[in-house]
Amino acid sequence: MNDRQDPYAHDPYAHDPYAQAQVYGYDAYGQPVYRPDAPERVYDAYGQPIQQQTHGYDPYTAQPQHSQTAYDSYATQTQQAQQAQQEWIPRQTGPVGQGEPVGQGEHEGTADGRIPEPRPAADSAPGSAPDPAPGSAPEADAYRTEQFSFIEEPDEGSEDVIDWLKFSESRTERRDERKRKGRNRVVALAVVLVLALGGGIGWFLLSGGEEKKSTAAAAGAQKRDVIVVHLRQTQGGDSSTALLVDNETSKKATTLLLPNSLGLTTKEGGTATTLGKAVQDAGTGATRDALNTLLGADIKGSWRLDTPYLENLVELVGGITVDTDATVPGAKQGDGPLVEQGKGRTLGGRAAVGYATYRATGEDQGRQLARFGQVMQAVLRKMSTDPRAATTTVDSLAQIPDPSLSVQQLGASLAHLAEKAKEGAYATSVLPVKADGALGGQPADAMVKDVLGGTVRATAKGAPPRVSVKNATGSAAASGTAQVALVNGGYTYVDGGAPGTAEAASSVTYADDARAAEAKEVARTLGLPEKAVRKGTEAGNADVAVVLGKDYKG
Repeated sequence: MNDRQDPYAHDPYAHDPYAQAQVYGYDAYGQPVYRPDAPERVYDAYGQPIQQQTHGYDPYTAQPQHSQTAYDSYATQTQQAQQAQQEWIPRQTGPVGQGEPVGQGEHEGTADGRIPEPRPAADSAPGSAPDPAPGSAPEADAYRTEQFSFIEEPDEGSEDVIDWLKFSESRTERRDERKRKGRNRVVALAVVLVLALGGGIGWFLLSGGEEKKSTAAAAGAQKRDVIVVHLRQTQGGDSSTALLVDNETSKKATTLLLPNSLGLTTKEGGTATTLGKAVQDAGTGATRDALNTLLGADIKGSWRLDTPYLENLVELVGGITVDTDATVPGAKQGDGPLVEQGKGRTLGGRAAVGYATYRATGEDQGRQLARFGQVMQAVLRKMSTDPRAATTTVDSLAQIPDPSLSVQQLGASLAHLAEKAKEGAYATSVLPVKADGALGGQPADAMVKDVLGGTVRATAKGAPPRVSVKNATGSAAASGTAQVALVNGGYTYVDGGAPGTAEAASSVTYADDARAAEAKEVARTLGLPEKAVRKGTEAGNADVAVVLGKDYKG
């Protein structure tokens, strides 16, 4: 159909050879749109939707006024070439035209209707969502996700915020940690001050010199370690017995020598015997139990030291130095003295054994026991104070240990004793014993209490009473008759010997009030009158002491 009024109605530049196709806008995929009545939704270079004509096409409305702006085909081509090199991104400011001032290219491009041409994009993908119908009115700000292209860029600001939060949190934690450590230091300092103050007050109250401490320790319960050692001679069978006492409370040690004449009562049959006979006949275990009963001590173990082992022990410690009080002759006739009397004599193993067992003719056993005590103390002074080293020395003797005392226990005990011997806190004493085997009265009781912490008692609790009988009738047969009567009555008979002179009246004596009833019963058993029973000052090593006079009829 021809329009005779305006032959260039549809294309005003149809006869212009240099004219270019006019771009009206862009579709959702960046493709140029050349017709204002195109069915697609059209956007300008800034991503804003352009109103479309829905009723016909008005070339004068869509066409810019050429009368206002001169047309330059070369300038248009240059501008389009430059715009084609720019990548179009929705909702971003378009490039400013070449040769134009900043801020003017945008307004001029809008005024003359020339919109910068974006970079060509790929064709629309099949299956994309259809655009709204040409006749429908566009909704303001009604965009779909496929209309835009998003570029994810790292947000440096968010990283800074995270770093700042971490820094703030770490500063807070460090501040709290410093506060907590400060509080702990204050608490620890307060505890130290309180403990120091308490310790100072305690030391002030308890201090008073070593003498006061020793007195207080002696008055209270003390911890003692007691071992009984039996020196057995391989020739003749004689023995010497000593108690090695380590007082851990008073820091002192003692060798308590026991005479062989000490009267004991063994558990085997309840018979009375002496210490020397008990060592040979009853053995170390029964002898230890009898000593515990008599002395009220707590002897933890026995050490049987035969003379060959004593000789080896002296050699292992490198010899000893002793102030000898006698000259020991040689073993054979014509030999020189084995030990010479004098101070600071150095003795080897053989000489130490000869001196420890030497007893001159008619000499009391107490002198021989004292020599044995000298040798033991000298050995302890040479013994190591290290328990392991002392144990090694004992183990080198190759002895068979007593079941009550292992090699390790013996080594540890000797090490403690050696420490006190080297410090000079060591003493050697002989327990006083009467000729009849009874303990020597008050001196013996005091020594037993101070050294052993015990009390002399004749029998253990529940054991048969021990009755000592001394025959003063003048007839030897009276002793046998009294022994039979007492044994049949359930008592333990102890031979008290015979005095030098006879006595007219018999007597029954007890020292403990708890034994008064037993003393009366003993008198009835022997056929003695009740008036013969009286309380005495001592009863020896027996619970009840009986002296048979001429009035005893048997």
